[in-house]
This record gives sequence, C-alpha cells and structure tokens, in this order.
Amino acid sequence: MLLMGAKMSTTVDPAHAAAFDSRADYTAAVEQIRAAARDYYSGSTLAMDDATYDALIARVAATEAASPEWTVAESPTETVGAGGGVVGDVPHTTPMLSLDNVFDAEGLTKWAARLDRILGRPAAGYTVEPKIDGLAISARYADGELTQVITRGDGRAGEDVTGQARRAVGLPHRLAEPVTLEIRGEVFMTEADFALANELRTGHGEPPFAHPRSAAAGTLRAVDRAYSAPLSFFAYAVHGLDPTAHLSHAGAMGYVASLGVATTAGSAAGMPMCATISEVVAAIESLDAGRLTLGFGVDGAVVKADAALDRDEAGSSSRAPRWGIAYKFPADTRTTTLLRIEVQVGRTGVITPVAVLEPVQISGVTVTSATLHNFDDLTRRNVRAGDTVFVRRAGDVIPEVTGAKLDERPDSSEPFAPPVECPRCGGEINRTQKRWRCTRGRACGAHESLAYYTARTSMDIEGLGDKIIDLLVRAGLVTDPADLYDLDVATLKPLDRMGDVSAGKLVASIQGSKAQPFSRVLTGLGLRMTGRSMSRRLARHFTTMDALLAATVEDLQTVEGVGPERAVTIAAELVELRPVIDKLAARGVNMAEPVDPGAAPTATGDIDGDAGAAVAPFRKPDGTSMTVVVTGSVPGLTRDEGNEAVERLGGKSSGSVSKRTDLVVVGDGAGSKAAKAEDLGVPVMPAERFADLLAAHTAGDTARVASLLEEALPAPA
Repeated sequence: MLLMGAKMSTTVDPAHAAAFDSRADYTAAVEQIRAAARDYYSGSTLAMDDATYDALIARVAATEAASPEWTVAESPTETVGAGGGVVGDVPHTTPMLSLDNVFDAEGLTKWAARLDRILGRPAAGYTVEPKIDGLAISARYADGELTQVITRGDGRAGEDVTGQARRAVGLPHRLAEPVTLEIRGEVFMTEADFALANELRTGHGEPPFAHPRSAAAGTLRAVDRAYSAPLSFFAYAVHGLDPTAHLSHAGAMGYVASLGVATTAGSAAGMPMCATISEVVAAIESLDAGRLTLGFGVDGAVVKADAALDRDEAGSSSRAPRWGIAYKFPADTRTTTLLRIEVQVGRTGVITPVAVLEPVQISGVTVTSATLHNFDDLTRRNVRAGDTVFVRRAGDVIPEVTGAKLDERPDSSEPFAPPVECPRCGGEINRTQKRWRCTRGRACGAHESLAYYTARTSMDIEGLGDKIIDLLVRAGLVTDPADLYDLDVATLKPLDRMGDVSAGKLVASIQGSKAQPFSRVLTGLGLRMTGRSMSRRLARHFTTMDALLAATVEDLQTVEGVGPERAVTIAAELVELRPVIDKLAARGVNMAEPVDPGAAPTATGDIDGDAGAAVAPFRKPDGTSMTVVVTGSVPGLTRDEGNEAVERLGGKSSGSVSKRTDLVVVGDGAGSKAAKAEDLGVPVMPAERFADLLAAHTAGDTARVASLLEEALPAPA
C-alpha cells in the first residue's frame, strides 16, 4: 500500500515474490514505485492500486535479496515513503524510524522469538495498536503550547506543516499541563472527513480525492487552498517524558491522553494489552475482523514491547526498532473495470446509481457491484462505463467506487445519463434532495414487497395473488405489509371479482397470518443478505423482534453465518424497516419465535457429548452444526419444511454437496446430489429415516434418536 512512513509497505511477503530477471526491469520497477509515491504525496490521485503497488515493491525487495549488487540508493526498501515525498529541511530530534513488516502469525512468532533472544528472557508483555492509514508526523509542544508539526520525511528531517496540522481533530493547540515534549502519531481522514473533503473539493471545481490517505497527505501539505478539508490525529508515541515516571508504553500513552491528545488506545480499535504472542494473534484477528467498521482506515496492526526496560535493551537497527513490528493486512483498494451503471429503486422509493463491476477480490471478498451514492456524487466522481476504476470497501463495509483512471478512459466512453422518470413505475422523480426519490414513495415498490411478504414460504396468506395485490396497490389501499391488516370485507367488496365470500376468506387468511412465527415475519420483510434459512437462525438466536432490534453489529455477528458485512447490512435494513415493523406489531402480528424444547441451544457451549446428540441430533460434540443437504422429497414435508427440520435438529441446511457436507438426506427424485454424495463418501440417510428421526426428536424419544443417528453416521475415528 502507499503508506506514509513505511520503508517497505507491502502485504506480499518478499520471500514469496519473484525476483526480476534483469537489472533494467528492476530499476524500471523502482521508478514506477517512486512515481506512484509522488502522485500519492501530491494527494490528488493514485497511480496504481494497493495490490499492484504491494506486488511490485515485494518483487523489488526479492530482487535485492537475490542480487544485492543491483540495489540503488533510491530503492523504496531503503527510503521512507518509497522516496516519493518531499523530505523537508527540519531535522528531527531523534530519527522517525519505520517498522519492519510481518504478514502472518508465523512471521509474528519468529519476531517475538528473536526479541526474546535479544533480551535473554521473555518480553514482559505487548501492546497491539491499529496501524492508521495516514501520514506520520511529529508534534512539538513547549510549555504545553503546540509550536511545530513536522512530517516524517526521510526519517531524519521533514517538512513543516504546522499551519494545516493545527486543524487536525485530536491534536490540541494547548495541552492540559504546561509540559515540553514531542508527540508522534498519524494525521489521517476518517470516513466522515473524507466524505466532507470530497464535497468541498468537487464544490470548488477540482476532481475528487481518490482515497482518504492520499487526501490526508495532500491536505496536510496544501498551501493557499480555497477550502479547508477536515483532518484527524491519533498519537502512538511520545518523547521527552521522565523515563522513571512512565515505565511502559501503555502508561505513557495514558498520560498523553490525559493531556487532551487523541491516541490509538482511545480509538474505536483500542490498544489491547497481551501477555503472550498467542494473545497478540487473537487481538490482531479481532482487529482485522472489525476494521471495516471503525470509521477510519486501518491497514494492519502494530505490536510493541510494552515495558520501557524491554524497549531500551532491544534497541534499534539503522532502519527500524527491534521492539516493534507491523503486521500487514490485505490491501483494500483495487482497480477493475466498470462494466455499466444501473439504477436501483429502494423500498422507500430512493433511486440510486450502482456500479456493476468486473469481479475483483477486496479484503477477501469478491466484489461485483459498488455504490455510487447519488447522482450528484456520480457526476463529481466522473466515472463512466468502460473506465478502469478504484474500488474500496469503505467503513460501512459496502464497496464504493472512489474514482477513475482518466488517462485510461476509452475514447468511445460517454457520460451516464440519469433517468428522467422512475425506472420501476414510470412515475415522477423528486430531485430536490441529494437522494432522488420516486414521488410515489413506498407505493412504488409496494407490489414486490407485498408479494414477497404474502408468499407461501413467508407469511403464507392464501388468496393474495399478484392480481389481487395489483388491485389493492392501484386502489391505494395498501402500500406496505402492515396495511394488509387494516383491510375488511366492506373495503374489499368493491374490488373487481371480489364478493362477500371471497372477501371474507381473504380477510380471515390475512388475520390468521398474525400467528405465524417470528422467523416467518423476518422472511416476509425481506432483509437484504438474508433468506429463509438466515431468518430462522436470527429468530431462534434472538427469539423476539425487540431483542433483534436492540442487537448491535457485534451481537449480530454471534449468529452462525453472519460476518461483518452481513451484520452491518442487516442492522441498516432493520433501521430502514423500523416504521413497518412497528406498524405490524401495533396490528397484533406475532413478533416472537416459539421455543422448541428439543431445539438446539444457540450457544455452542451448551452441547456436550451424548446429551447434546439427544437435544440436538445434528450438532457435533464440539457444539458446531452439522452441514446437512436435503435432496428429493421427504414424507410429509415440503422442501422448505425439510430445511427447517434440519435446523430444528441443530444442523445447518445447505443446497450443495461438498467434502464439508456431513450428511445428505436422500428422497425420491434426488438426482445428482445423491450421486455426488456417494462419490465423495458423504454419509447418506434415506428420507424415511429422516422423517423418523424428526418424529422421535419431537416426541423426546432419545433412544430412538441415538439409534437412527448411529445407523446413518459413521462412528468417530
């Protein structure tokens, strides 16, 4: 990644990179990297995406290891910031060293072992901090007053950026005490900073910033701009303290925070204290899992020996301290082709442009579409179909297009033409706000949402087919599912082909659906990134709608199959649907899941051995769910009811057979899935036996349950 202050910023381990075959290729790559760094430091654009930069700099490092005689003085492995920044002429009081990098737990363990050897004993403990994606600076305070702010530069001297840095939130002009010291940390842009910065920049006729970290770098070094973009600051080190009073890094940073300075420890990521490297690895994994929800860019973790004695004894090499290491995360900005721009209409009538992309991997997720926010923003970003665009996963986890490589734009490209009428219903568009809306609001998408809500696999409201739904919507009687429960016979009778009898049956069917379980209500609401199976899992985990609505993003991730991206999406959907949910509850729709005495507990630790098998047959001894595929017909059950039964028995239903499948239930008309199970050696249970197992489980016949399981599943090795 293009990171300020990293001598060798790469998420690709040079040990696994291919060296260049010729000296000419090596020197050309060095110049490419330096050019990309210069563009980055200018703050206006990115010459290449993170993954390309990472791979290129790793190959340079690998080449220098294989052919050290080729190494040039301006190599990015030998200069801070890849040699792309302006060094400046303000000397640092002590060098601002970079950190060496590791890329996995093995590399981290080796670093810790090397530190222990240097110390001649185990390190006393470690801190784990977020590696902020910004620009390293040193802030000098005299008698509590901020007097000068200097960039890292080449580590020995940097630029004076006091004027712009004074605006950074978290870097106070005056400390709480009249002390003289030097605070080092990172100036960066939060997600909110970046959004506002781009509004200001494009509002003054300039192209948008490509990325928050290049925006921060450019803003910090800008002179005489017509606008002032926001900046933020986190401290990660301090010089000038009495060493006898602050015997640990954590203690020193706590003191810095008491002076009024924002620190990494006080950020949303925190600064965990760890006694062992195993604890360090766990803390890094936790940071990585939640980094896309922090609200600011994190490209790794910084691990430091906490005790001042350990740090003093370990010392530093000419390039980096021996007591600290940077653990690099995968790149989160990539380039890909924007295939086309589509327009989507949400439940409330919001009309949004969406970029359809050539599939690209970002932070372990395959991204095929990304938000373009709104039509004004689309115009400012100046992206078109056919462009090579920068894509990143922003703080809300939703992928976004940040800009295009304009020098690679096809000659035939044309600007996107926004819709003149609602793409879904043909109605008028309200353009008075940034987010355009269909003037019909929720009524615009009423037919689709009502059809999904009333379907057999959702609330199962008999008699409400497409024609009736269309009549209700056109008559203005219904705009959301809750309106259905206000219908009565007198209201329905005037509709085409609706007499007393049919109206009465329909009203009875609608009112009867109020008793459906909570999982069916969730399914009918159609939250994005959920389906019938996930709705059942959510309902059984939280048991009531109130509990689900109160759940945090972290709470949602405790549900099996809910990762960070899905959790954020579900939480946002619940907020958007809250008015409809409240209307449904007010009309008496059930918002609780019935408790099945034989159902599997939601906490994996509640299952143990044979007792667990009796309570939840499809739970493994370690508490995790067996993956079960139901193929073909099961006596007395529909296909969806068969999947529900798997989950009621503690398993996880799946639609495909693989080596990870634990059991395949085979009924009439099973087809290729049964054959694949046989080829892979996956255990098979006849559908009749599955029905018997379900009946025995419901009846509490534990002996019969155990017998049927023993018959179907191989004994543990």
